[in-house]
Amino acid sequence: MTSKSETILELQDVHQHFPGPGRQTVKAVNGVSLTVRKGETVGLVGESGSGKTTVGRTALRLYTPTSGQILFEGQDVSKVKGRKLSQILRRRSAMVFQNPSTSLNPFLKLEDVLTEPLTVHGIGNKDARRRAAADMLDRVGLGSEMGGRYPHELSGGQRQRVGIARALMLDPTLIVADEPTASLDVSVQAQVVNLLQDIQAERGLSYLFISHDLSLVRHLSHRIAVMYLGRIVETGTSDEVFDEPLHPYAASLASMQLSPENRILPSGDLPSPSNPPSGCPFHTRCAIARDTCAVNEPALTTVPSTTGGESRQVACHFPGELTLNSSAHRTTAPRSPLPLTLETRSDALLTSTRS
Repeated sequence: MTSKSETILELQDVHQHFPGPGRQTVKAVNGVSLTVRKGETVGLVGESGSGKTTVGRTALRLYTPTSGQILFEGQDVSKVKGRKLSQILRRRSAMVFQNPSTSLNPFLKLEDVLTEPLTVHGIGNKDARRRAAADMLDRVGLGSEMGGRYPHELSGGQRQRVGIARALMLDPTLIVADEPTASLDVSVQAQVVNLLQDIQAERGLSYLFISHDLSLVRHLSHRIAVMYLGRIVETGTSDEVFDEPLHPYAASLASMQLSPENRILPSGDLPSPSNPPSGCPFHTRCAIARDTCAVNEPALTTVPSTTGGESRQVACHFPGELTLNSSAHRTTAPRSPLPLTLETRSDALLTSTRS
């Protein structure tokens, strides 16, 4: 079991609320607790509106949480601001956004896109930053000669490689990837996924990987957290969640890998996060809901692993009662890579500056 010292990101009962229409409060994230460990990928899944993206943005303090704690490498960054936030979190983490066409500045050449994070954090001199940008373009398979081009001159897959390259420039320990392949063709998706895996193996990176593509999440993730209406309702290894789900909503998601006649379809639509149901948030759509489900909200409870590994978690009064009708083709989740002891990019740049 991974020790506390190896935990990169820990969310403790995080709430993220926003003002809504008519003085309503939109409870986008409602009590999320989650850990991401060194060198692992945690997949965050759930339908649109479940709060996945808000969790990722809050984790990197693009939003200040309404309540709860965010611990990054053991330090509480929930409320810190300015230079301290930059030193603790921004310098050591990054985000890859869903749409590379809108996340890259169209008026900057690729070289300038990549050197900007180094400039902001005062790393290296101008020549060292340019060399680092050229090296990174080579590393992500674009070639250093692309540094003089603008984003609009690239394909979607190439732009997303630039987004990944930008995220890597500060040599982070954590990357939050928010639907990074959603806007790409299938063939290009595979290239981007392979790049992410290769970089993780080289650097011992941790990923919080947000996606609605269940097969992709299963392929990439060591552990999975299932979100519904702002809450995490189940966590476990990829094989546990997809082959032996405990929560009815997780069972519904997992059944999408089966033939149509074996799929479990929730009734109705996702309720509004500004007016969530009482009790269990899924009871209005659940096939096994009982009276208690409408009254008492189940806590996220630790239960024994079904595969002999570490414990998993589920928030359900009747966990495991709704089962999959047949076994899907099983693929084993990747083992967490051992982080390599590498000279960080910033150290190399500072060394080159001193020489």
